[in-house]
This record gives sequence, C-alpha cells and structure tokens, in this order.
Amino acid sequence: MQGPKITLKGALRACLTAALLAVPAAISGVSNPFLAVPAAAQQQEIIQEIRVEGAQRIDPSTVVSYLVVEPGDAFNARTIDRSLKRLFATGLFADVSFQKDGGALVVRVVENPIINRIAFEGAQRVTAADLESEISLRPRVVYTRTKIQNDVQRIIDIYRQSGRFGVTVEPKIIQLPQNRIDVVFEIDEGSRTKIRRITFIGNRAHSDGALRDVISTKESAFYRFLSTADAYDPDRLTFDRELLRRYYLSDGYADFKTVSAVAELAPDREAFFITFTVEEGLRYRFGETTIETTLPDFDPETLRESIEYEPDDVYDADAIEEAIQQMVDELGNLGYAFVDIEPQITRNADDQTIDIVFQVREGPRVFVEAININGNVRTHDRVIRREFRVAEGDAFNAAKLRRSETRIRNLGFFADVRVDRRQGSVTDRTVIDVNVEEQSTGEISFGIGFSSADSVLGNVSLRERNLLGLGKDIRVNFSLSTRVQQFDVSYTEPYFLERDVAAGIDVFNFARDQQDESSFDIERTGFGLRARYRLTEHLSQSVGYGLRQVTISDVGPDASVFVQEQEGETVVSSITQRLTYDRRDSARDPSSGYILRLENEFAGLGGDAFVSTEVSAGYYIPIAEDYVLGFNGQVGHVFGYNGDNVGISNRFFIGGQSLRGFEESGIGPRVFNSGDPTRDDALGGNTFYTGSVELQFPLGLSDELGLTGLAFVDAGSLFDVETSTVGSTVPPGLTTPDEILDESSIRLAGGVGLVWRSPLGPLRLEFSEAILKEDFDQTETFRFSFGTRF
Repeated sequence: MQGPKITLKGALRACLTAALLAVPAAISGVSNPFLAVPAAAQQQEIIQEIRVEGAQRIDPSTVVSYLVVEPGDAFNARTIDRSLKRLFATGLFADVSFQKDGGALVVRVVENPIINRIAFEGAQRVTAADLESEISLRPRVVYTRTKIQNDVQRIIDIYRQSGRFGVTVEPKIIQLPQNRIDVVFEIDEGSRTKIRRITFIGNRAHSDGALRDVISTKESAFYRFLSTADAYDPDRLTFDRELLRRYYLSDGYADFKTVSAVAELAPDREAFFITFTVEEGLRYRFGETTIETTLPDFDPETLRESIEYEPDDVYDADAIEEAIQQMVDELGNLGYAFVDIEPQITRNADDQTIDIVFQVREGPRVFVEAININGNVRTHDRVIRREFRVAEGDAFNAAKLRRSETRIRNLGFFADVRVDRRQGSVTDRTVIDVNVEEQSTGEISFGIGFSSADSVLGNVSLRERNLLGLGKDIRVNFSLSTRVQQFDVSYTEPYFLERDVAAGIDVFNFARDQQDESSFDIERTGFGLRARYRLTEHLSQSVGYGLRQVTISDVGPDASVFVQEQEGETVVSSITQRLTYDRRDSARDPSSGYILRLENEFAGLGGDAFVSTEVSAGYYIPIAEDYVLGFNGQVGHVFGYNGDNVGISNRFFIGGQSLRGFEESGIGPRVFNSGDPTRDDALGGNTFYTGSVELQFPLGLSDELGLTGLAFVDAGSLFDVETSTVGSTVPPGLTTPDEILDESSIRLAGGVGLVWRSPLGPLRLEFSEAILKEDFDQTETFRFSFGTRF
C-alpha cells in the first residue's frame, strides 16, 4: 500500500507543476510543448542535440550560449522555460519557440530588426538633434518595442517641459531589406499650453497681484512673446513655493507656509489654472536682541554695530542673515578665523514679537578640501577658479568666500551664481560647490542719439566677453552718422601670462565733422597698449602707452582765428595711468557702495607736450526697496609745458551724456565770428567739473516689465582756454581775432527718464531742461538710446 500512495502523490505534484508552468507560456503566447509533458516522462528522454533555426545576423552558437540546457541534459520544462526567458531578456529577439524533434531540441528565433535611420517629422520647436540626444534608440542598434515606447514618452516629456501639453507622438516603422528598419517619429507639437490664471487662497496681507510679482511663473500676456515664464513647469512651481516663503519671511510672517500649489489643465488642454493655497500666520516684529559668546576675553557688545535692524522693526529673516555675515566679517578682522554664530529664535505670540539670541562661539578649525565647479559648459574651470580669494588647502574664510562669489558674478558670464559649502571627508574639512548658469556673452548693441546738431547718430558694437570660454574680451565698434565715423578694435587678455594682470591692445580711427560746433573736421588714428593689475582687493591700477596722429582739416575761411591756428597734423605720444578704488556691490548695476578714480596722461615723448588729470567719484545708496540714489562727480584739468599751449584736440568738451540738458560740446569757451554773427565755435576748455544726482525708482508696474524711472539733476562747468593767437600778431591771411566768451559759471539741468529692460535689450529715454545756462550755450531736451544682446 505504501508504494502506490507515493506514486499518486508524485503524479499529482507533476501535474500541478506542469499546470503552473503552462501559465506564463499561455500569457506570453510562446509555443513550448514541453510544459505540458509530465516531468516524470520528460526525465526519461535526453537531449541529443540543439538546433537553432531562424538566426540570420546572430551566430547560432551565440543563441546556444544563452541557454541553460545542453546536449546530454534531460528534456526538462523548468530548464527550457528558463532558457526561453534568458533569450527574451537579451532584447535580440522578437519571438522565440522551442520544439522537440526526436532527440533534438529545436530553438526557433525571430530576430529583432536593426535600426537603419531615425527621423523626426513635425519637430520645429525642439530640434531633431536635441530629441535624438534624449532618446535611447540609435542607428545600428537593435529595435525593441519597449525602447520605442519609452522613447515616445521621453519625447512627450520634453515637449511638456516647454509647456506643450497637447503634443502627440506616433512612431512609424518602415521595413527595409536584410531585417533593417527606419524609425520615424511623427510629432504634432500642438500649441504651447500657457498659464491663463494664477490665483491665491488664504492671503490677506498681500494681494494676488503683489504675489504674482514675487513668483517666477507668470500669466500669459502679449508682451511675453520672448519668455517661457508663462508656460507651465512643475519645477518652476516648486521654486515659486520657496520664493513665496522667502518673501513672507522678509515681511514678518515667520509662521508662513504654502499648503499646496495645484495646476489644473483646462478641458480644451490649451491653458493651465494655477492655485496657491497659503497660510500666512501672525506678523511679528523684532523684540529683544542679545549677543552671547564663549570666546575668551571678548566683549560681545563690540558686535552690536553689526546688527542693523532695530527693536520693533518688522521681522526680517534676511536681516538676521546679514547680521550674522557682518559679525563673521568683524570677527575675522579681529583675528577670529574660526567662529560659529547661531541665532536662537523665540516667538512671543502674545505681543507678536521675536527675541533673537546670537550665540557666538569658537568653531572648529576648518580648511577648504575641494572646490567643485558645476554648470559651466563653455567656460573653462580655471576662468572661474582664478576669481576665488581662497584656494584648496586654505583656512576657510566666509568673507573671502562671499568676495569670491561677487567676483564671479562681476565677470558677467553667468545668469546665476550659487556658492555653497558642505561637510568634507572629515570634520575639519569643507567642500565648496560652485553652481553657475551660463548666459550669452556675445553682444551686439545699437545706439541712436538725437540732437539739433548731430541729427541721428547710429552705433553698432560687436563684442565677445568670453572668447572660446577663456575669459578673453574682444570688441569691434563702429559708429556712423552724417557727422561721425568711428571704428575701433580692442582685445583684452584678463590674466596675461597667467598672472593677475589684464593686458590689452586698442586700434582706432575716429573722424568727426565739427563744423557746426567749431568750424573744423578732426580725425584721430592710432593704437594703445595697456595693462591693469590689482594693488589690493579693491584698489587697482592701469598703465598704458598710446600713439595717435591727430588731423584738423577743412577749416573754413570764415572760421575764427583761434580755430584756423589749429589746422594741420600733430602727433601725441603719451603714457597714461588710472588708479581705481572700487567698493560697489556690482560693477554693472550698482545699488550700494562707492568708487574713486584718478586718471593721468603725460604726453611729450615726441609731438604735443601736456599733462592731463581727471578725478571722478561715484556713491550709491539704497534708500528703499528698488530705490537707488546715486551721486557722481568729476573734475579735470590739462596744461601744456615746454612752452606749448594745449591744442584744441587735447582739451575737454562737455555736454550730451556728460551733462544732460546740453548738446555735445554745448558748454564752455566759445568765439563768435565777427564776419558772421550767426556762427560760433566751441573751443573746448582746460578745466571742467561735473556733478550728477540720480534717483532710480520703480513705477509700480510688474517687475517683469523691466521698467524703471529716473529723476536727475546735472551740474557742471567748462572754462579756461589757451590760444597762441591771443596777445600776439595775427598770422598773415587770418582774420582779426574775435572775443572769446569764457565763463566759469555753473550750468544746471534737471530731468526725468525711463529705462526699459526690453526683450531686445535696454532702452533709455531722457527728457531734460537747462535751468542755469549762459546765452551762448547749446541745449537739448531729449536723448534716446537702445541696445540688444544675443
């Protein structure tokens, strides 16, 4: 009885196993007759040989190498099923089947085709090259259905990132001889799915309009034709949540949080509706601020001046960060290189104040382990590294790190610069991560100016500030009008011979018709060599040598004798120097800080002999959010030596942009022709001074429009002229000298302006009116200029 019982269980187990193994075969639709044969019966037969059928491109031995059975093994359903799965897993076959032919195991395969070519039809907004770089399929690669399905989804994702949620992608297969195919993705891009409306729920302190200005996502508008900010982007929405948090934290709402940010697609799939749900919480003010320290023999109250906010001011998280940075800088100046400052914040809900305790303690000695630079595709690493004030292996210094970030920003090569630090491999090491976002450094700028004297002046300037990604600067400038022709080329190597010396060369030709102002034409042709180096972190000096030939011609017979005596060619061979002390927060668009500059030119190495000196200064104060008050002043004097007077080409001329409200060469010494009282000649002057007060302010419009208002007052004067004819005999053939009008009185003008940072570049409009002037001064009321960048 025992034997039959065991046989029955074995038979039942074999049948159950065969049934279970038949399930995957039934699902996959693969023919495998061995799965229906009882295991006991299979074990009685042995595989004598393995034959591969259907292989064209793949060697049969390669197919056999993937199997887990070999001749001499029993016909076993489990091992044959494993062999089938391994062949499918290779991705080389579209179909695989097994069949028993006597003592032979026949493996029939249908190979996946090879891709001959991949094409994209209908792709216009995204280039075919960009799409091809994102998908997994490639020419001469085996085609599989899984890959093409994944690539279709990837193409859809790429278009959705640019706001095109109505895109459809249909893959087409074109059969070719020798089991090859062409893959064609037919793309219907659809229209860009824009954001129709952005709404906020739960905001009481700030209006929807104010919060829309804070976030980077924007509602669709006609003037955003060159922007993608009105296209839905989930990543941008996440960034907007952080922008809202920072905005509320800077306005006293310490408990603020964004509950949700939901994007709903309209039924027509042509627009999104964005809804932010926020909880503002209470608005706090600063309460008591205390400074505690564990530093030995150190009075914490010496750091009190680093705290700029006052008790009862609206709480501002940024103000706390600024106070910490100021304290770190001050401690660094006092010799404490390793300090740790942690603010302890205590909320008082009863009176809605926040008490701050700054805990200052000695931090661990930390050194820079590595500096990693990310995001620079075109710019070489060394261009960024040479701007760092700390190097790998140096003691970490927060002040130097911030200065390094400012220097990198001032390069102008990057739209965004983020410098972060993190823990190094050990506790006393830190790693600095620099993440940059490159921007276009090639520029083409156009300028147009209008005045009653010059009519229309056009300017075209081509410049590449980051040539070959090496930081080299090359510029070609061309100006043309009915009266001006200028062409100049300049090249600058920012780190000459890998030293912190910027060296360059300039070649120029300048011709101007000054018949209306001074009754002559002038042309300057020459070249200059220059070098700039730093004396300290903020103090730099430039030195150079220049050689130019100056030609004054076409002096009319009715011109003043003081002009006629200047006709002819002269040579100026000179050495120049410029000393600059710059503490501005930005060299391009300063909002705080100051700059001082001293310039000298010493001429006399052959040709004209004179000394020219100019001193200028600028001071910028942020008086409120987006309000910047700027003060600028300049004074200059030139004198001749070795018995030479200063020629008219080496004097100063003031007006136009240097003194708004007055034309180019609009003020200064003039002489009226006695033979033609309607004609007057500007002679230039040896001494001048100018000053300007300018307020930049917002116009109450959306920040995205890029409109800024200006209000300014300009003042200045130009006087003191030397002429060889005064007090001497009039040269033969020249007319009798006329009286020179040379007044040192101050000129004053005021006006308003508008700056629009348009998609095509900055555009500037200025309207001004002369308030204090002499009767012989030439004035103008309107100036206009614009530029663009590519």
